[in-house]
Amino acid sequence: MGMMGMGGATGMGQGMPGVMAPPGMMMVPKCTFKMEKVTGGMKITCSCSDTMATTTVQSLCSMLAGGMCSCCCMMNGMMVGCCNLCMGMCKCEMTKDGCSVTCTSGDKECAGMLAGCCDYLNTMMKCGCTCCMMMNQMPVCCGTM
Repeated sequence: MGMMGMGGATGMGQGMPGVMAPPGMMMVPKCTFKMEKVTGGMKITCSCSDTMATTTVQSLCSMLAGGMCSCCCMMNGMMVGCCNLCMGMCKCEMTKDGCSVTCTSGDKECAGMLAGCCDYLNTMMKCGCTCCMMMNQMPVCCGTM
């Protein structure tokens, strides 16, 4: 399945396995998300099923690391929610099949907000939403649980 960027409509893929092909937009790697609470915040792990998607995610993460990280949830092509993870420091690390982004804060209240974002994003995806992780407002990867 293909995906438009922020709040666009879904469409069919353009023939490249493992990559979501939004019409008129850049190719966005398709992955599986795992979001978990960690001490002081949350961790997002994006895992891709093929080499091309993995390489694309890792290249985008390497280029965009250090900026603001956000996750938007979409249902039927409409954005239903977005978490800007600006209340903590986000660290990006490469994994064998994608990347992981750990967002943490030493401030108790900010760590609580990050944990709340983790709960929110997990709930949205369990209800059928697709999540799009962005760095510096650039889509890095999209997918489901």
